[in-house]
Amino acid sequence: MAAVAEPHRRRVVELLRERPRRAGELAAAVGLTPAALSRHLRVLRASGLVEESHPELDARVRVYALRAEPVAGLRAWLDATEALWARQLRAFKAHVEQPEA
Repeated sequence: MAAVAEPHRRRVVELLRERPRRAGELAAAVGLTPAALSRHLRVLRASGLVEESHPELDARVRVYALRAEPVAGLRAWLDATEALWARQLRAFKAHVEQPEA
């Protein structure tokens, strides 16, 4: 969650949901310098949300892709949290709407 709390990193994740992208393409789309984007990508890689690869013939180019496993785990946690709050709110509503004795 902390990794996607920053708006630029959220934008990177949104872009990578569409398809893998080169670092330069991400920097241009997000509006950051390559150095600034590199810092954000480092955080996303460390969190496990993003993976880096290199085209077979050019190791200088870095391509970034979203990893499905951490996103699925986050989604499961969000679903469970949403269900918890929905139960709590239904119970609160039922309590408030009870006729007074």
